[in-house]
Amino acid sequence: MTYVPRGSAAEGPYALELDPKQSGLVYSALRVVDIEPGTTHSFATGESEWIVLPLTGGCTVHVEGEIIELLGRQSVFSGVSDFAYVPRDAQIQIASGAGGRFALAGAKCERRLPARYGSAPEVSVEHRGSGTCAREVRNFASADAFDCDRLIAVEVITPGGNWSSYPPHKHDEHRPGIEAELEEIYYFEIEPGQGGQDGFGYQRVFPSRPGGTDVLAEVRTGDAVLVPDGWHGPSIAQPGHSMYYLNVMAGPGEEREWRICFHPDHTEGYR
Repeated sequence: MTYVPRGSAAEGPYALELDPKQSGLVYSALRVVDIEPGTTHSFATGESEWIVLPLTGGCTVHVEGEIIELLGRQSVFSGVSDFAYVPRDAQIQIASGAGGRFALAGAKCERRLPARYGSAPEVSVEHRGSGTCAREVRNFASADAFDCDRLIAVEVITPGGNWSSYPPHKHDEHRPGIEAELEEIYYFEIEPGQGGQDGFGYQRVFPSRPGGTDVLAEVRTGDAVLVPDGWHGPSIAQPGHSMYYLNVMAGPGEEREWRICFHPDHTEGYR
């Protein structure tokens, strides 16, 4: 399973559940949960660390006697959000008075770090690429921005008609100082058009080794694409519809680092 259409990985309270038992990945995990107004959602973190990230709405995260208030946001296209980090081996409750949709980005880990609040104003927003390859990267939990044991997570906004995740790149080998081995999950949302119509995008993953991952998927809101290995990119947004994706990454390396290798046959001026 590499392309995950909306609803195909729904399980219990989750609109999307991509844990290792469902996805086949070893380290990276992603859940998306809708919480109705005035209700709660509880879960055990198990062997993984997690970030609670509002996609729409705000919430209160209860973890080990601590309360973390998240203001959240109107939508993923309205700007960055604050977030909460919660450790492995803990019991979590998320409460939302007004309701909302929340991503739980996770990674199997060893260290048990303290629960913490991530402030929206402190999120580094990077404008990467140029021309039709320009996009916005929100480095809320990148390797050098927020301390986790293994989890790396960022958000990307690709304007309508633009390409991102370009040039194609990979991170499926451990090559010290050059490339880090990381599994990756892409979760997509597409901004509706001016008339409210739904939009779409495209995601490409192609083999970096014989028998490797090979997928070309038309993606819509709620879809996901798994990248256990391979060259990935471009991610292409339909004209008139900005495209959002959440990247969740983790791997077996002793160091938590994001090191990638660009495909040699593609122009690197669009990074």
